[in-house]
Amino acid sequence: MPDSPSHRPVTLFKRLLSIIYDLILLTAMCFSVAAIVSIFTTFIFNDGNAITEAHPFYLINQILILSTIFITGFLFYVWFWSHGGQSLGMKTWMLMLVSNDGNTINKKQAAIRALAAVLSWCCFGLGFLWSLVDARKRTWHDILSASHLIQLEKK
Repeated sequence: MPDSPSHRPVTLFKRLLSIIYDLILLTAMCFSVAAIVSIFTTFIFNDGNAITEAHPFYLINQILILSTIFITGFLFYVWFWSHGGQSLGMKTWMLMLVSNDGNTINKKQAAIRALAAVLSWCCFGLGFLWSLVDARKRTWHDILSASHLIQLEKK
C-alpha cells in the first residue's frame, strides 16, 4: 500500500462525502454514455428520429439506456476498487478499500461489493446505516465482500 494505514474505522459521514465526490464524475460519465446509446438507438430503431413514448421500441430504448448507466457505474467501481483500492472520492478523503487480509481487493470482491452497495441503497440505505450499529463500523457491502475501508494517514 502506498501509505501506512491507520486502522481507524471510517465513519458514515466520510463514506458519504466520498460517494458525493464519485457521483460528480460518475454523473458526467453516465450522461455521456446515455447520450451515445440514445444516438445509436435512434439510428437503429427510428432512422435518426427521436424515439417518443408512442414508438414501439420506446421501452426497449429506455431499458438499454438504464442498463448502460447501471453497467457504467458498476464497472467504474469495480475498476477503481480492484486497481489500487481507491476511487476519486476515496483518494480525496484519504480512504482506501482493502480486503480483510489487508491486500487490495480482487475483481470478484469488487463486483460483490458493488452489487451489495446497490442492495444497501435499495433497502432505504439500511446497509449503510448498519455502520452506525456495527462495532467495527462495517456496512453490508463491507461484510458481504470481505473488505473494509481504512483511513490513510496524512503525509
